[in-house]
Amino acid sequence: MIDSFKHKGNRNKLIEILKKKGISDEKVLEAINKVPRHIFMDSAFEQYAYEDKAFPIAAEQTISQPYTVAFQTQLLQLSKGEKVMEIGTGSGYQTAVLLNMNVEVYTIERQKTLFEFSNLVFKKLKLKPKHQKFGDGYEGIPTFAPFDKILVTAGAEILPKTLLEQLKIGGIMVIPLGKKTQIMTSFLRLDEKNYEKTEFGIFQFVPLLEKTDKLK
Repeated sequence: MIDSFKHKGNRNKLIEILKKKGISDEKVLEAINKVPRHIFMDSAFEQYAYEDKAFPIAAEQTISQPYTVAFQTQLLQLSKGEKVMEIGTGSGYQTAVLLNMNVEVYTIERQKTLFEFSNLVFKKLKLKPKHQKFGDGYEGIPTFAPFDKILVTAGAEILPKTLLEQLKIGGIMVIPLGKKTQIMTSFLRLDEKNYEKTEFGIFQFVPLLEKTDKLK
């Protein structure tokens, strides 16, 4: 694994781009600046790794645009030591950003190829999610609930209530909702039955696979 001065310099440039686009949480920016994004991508795209763009990865999925990663992470309003459930580990890039914010990450991925790839990268970078699961994202990880924060990294046509139920009172869930394009949405859990919903604009994600789709 090589993380050169050139890579680090390109990350610094990326941080400046994110600032200009409105990312203001210094802890988020610091975490993104620490994560070698090129390690989570196919080597064919290495020279483009610090452009603010999404790129294809295995299993017909994508590594999210850095701005999207930063925006979602900022919406979580993370505090050190919080329990965070991530739905959709993917390449592991978003997971790595969360881990660099000193939170406990419980992450789930339904694509076996990506589950194995991200696990390998975490070991290379000496990153340790609290729990990494191969399974259905719609089910969440109820064994470890409730969570302080929940982050969904794929677009859901319908709000998965099973995930909301795993959110702690006072906790925040961030999820892109919609079919072809999604509206970034956060839910603040007010009590056992009530949530405060806030919308933050249009994004585009790969779909959160339905429960009926077979694990691959």
